[in-house]
Amino acid sequence: MTDTLTDRPRGRQVDPAEFAYADELAFLAAYDEGPRPPGWQLTPRAVVTFIAGSGGTAVELPTKARRKGLPSRLVIGQKFVGDRAVVERCVVTLAGERGLLLVGEPGTAKSMLSELLSAAVCGTSRLVVQGTAGTTEDQLRYGWNYALLLAHGPSPEALVPSPILAAMRNGAVARVEEITRCLPEVQDALVSILSDRSIAVPELSGTTDATVHAVPGFALIATANLRDRGVSEMSAALKRRFNFETVGPIPDLAAEIALVRRQATSALARSSSTFAVDDAVLEVLVTAFRDLRAGRSVEGWDVDRPSTVMSTAEAVAVAVSLGLAATYFPGDRDVLSLVPGHLLGVVRKDDPADGAKLLGYWDGAVRRRAEDGARLWRQLWELRDALTD
Repeated sequence: MTDTLTDRPRGRQVDPAEFAYADELAFLAAYDEGPRPPGWQLTPRAVVTFIAGSGGTAVELPTKARRKGLPSRLVIGQKFVGDRAVVERCVVTLAGERGLLLVGEPGTAKSMLSELLSAAVCGTSRLVVQGTAGTTEDQLRYGWNYALLLAHGPSPEALVPSPILAAMRNGAVARVEEITRCLPEVQDALVSILSDRSIAVPELSGTTDATVHAVPGFALIATANLRDRGVSEMSAALKRRFNFETVGPIPDLAAEIALVRRQATSALARSSSTFAVDDAVLEVLVTAFRDLRAGRSVEGWDVDRPSTVMSTAEAVAVAVSLGLAATYFPGDRDVLSLVPGHLLGVVRKDDPADGAKLLGYWDGAVRRRAEDGARLWRQLWELRDALTD
């Protein structure tokens, strides 16, 4: 693809997981020749390794599996930072062709986990429906090409399959993002799909295409934010057709810092920039997010929690902004001086009055750390006025 204004080749801002990690997926497909559920491209064990990583140890390809284009050894990077047991339970759920519902606070990588799972299981993560209040039942089942419909009447050629119907036909994994934002009557379309593993097309009655049956390998992953639980509550019938897995915040500070650094570095690489934010500044940033998210500092001091979820995804966004400032305005100002303003922007997202809670955090945890002699926290304390401008 080229840019029509400059005729220069253009790339993607973000590659789907199956393209971004194509080398690892090809390697793992050759590495583990164990039993695979019908339609799966990798074994369940290889899917877990792909998502949770190989622990920094190189995986060695068996001699009989070595082939041109594949390395003999490869370290599989960790992509989802969380409990490996959660990933294993998700994989087992999909192997049993049960619906999988990933729930948790916003920004806890539910969508990323669903994308990684589908890419590893069936080779594509793009069979996805984004749930909103405007999502219709047709987007979960099928629609029509109205030009063909008017010209020739109902026919298989005129039918436009939904991502779910396409997954059923091909034995793939379909995804429904933010399922609880869909209206209840739209959600209920999934009950029969997950029970009967088929979609009826009454308009094609009397033909072999009147019912589309799921082929082996079809599975469904949905995500739901706990903050949206009351928007469109799922029916008991639909809940019974899913295995629920809760995706929580990253429990370990060092692991969260490493993830924020990795994601920010990747985002800046797309603009040919390097992530030039000092590790100490990044630690201060992530620590502040964790304190405000938990309502308690690492030292055990109480912190007034803002309404906004201080998620890891938000921390990545701020880290990227700091990295861009360091790249495009080098030497203009200390990157640490930008932290209060960015934190204030995040905290005010749900309730502008929550700026007072951030100020309380400064007068509490930040001040106490400054008094204990921590250099960067003392500098942050001196930047308090940035929160009152």
